[in-house]
Amino acid sequence: MDLPLINVLLIALLAGLAMPAGALLAKNDHIQPRWLEEELRHGVMALGAGALISAVALVLVPEGTAHHTAASGAACFLAGALSFMALDRYLAAHHTPASQLAAMLADFIPESLALGTAAAMSGNTLLIGILIGVQNLPEGFNAYREMQQAGAARPRYLIVRFALLALLGPAMALIGYFVLAAYPVVIGGIMLFAAGGILYSVFQDIAPNVRMDNSWLPPLGAVLGFLIGMTGYMLN
Repeated sequence: MDLPLINVLLIALLAGLAMPAGALLAKNDHIQPRWLEEELRHGVMALGAGALISAVALVLVPEGTAHHTAASGAACFLAGALSFMALDRYLAAHHTPASQLAAMLADFIPESLALGTAAAMSGNTLLIGILIGVQNLPEGFNAYREMQQAGAARPRYLIVRFALLALLGPAMALIGYFVLAAYPVVIGGIMLFAAGGILYSVFQDIAPNVRMDNSWLPPLGAVLGFLIGMTGYMLN
């Protein structure tokens, strides 16, 4: 979908604002009855997992592999997974309260670059933006809960920080649009790198925490997240 640059920047900004929106949702941690609060938390996480998998399957891998050989594509994909694993191990070893925040930015930055590049190459920017937003919502939710429980900052300041981080979306989209669009192999590598990292994150951080005993709603949330991506892909 060929959109004017201003529209692409707006899409990137709105996708980024899903992070503070998730934080605002997480701020309300006294939902009654208690089981409903647990269902909501797991459902939001599952929604993000479904959206992440759809981003990998429908956008990042198909568009990334279009500019790479099997060997170079596999190398980029594996490098992303190993890099996210190394980041995960580093954050765990240092007991930082920002592991979810780091993972969120590790997704958001390369995907925003890909968004800008897709716009310059007349790709499906709206689909990419929707997927970024859908996955940023639960990641903002999880990052807020993690940092709040660790006492990293007052709730109001955490939400303001997340809102400021949303500005990275338009900034990275501009870099993708004006710089990386001339290097399709590079942006293809970034997409595959992000795809490998995202897939690692889904199975390392999200999927193990989604499952609840005697609950069927969180898995349906994952299906809904993937369905959003699939519908956008089919409407393209």
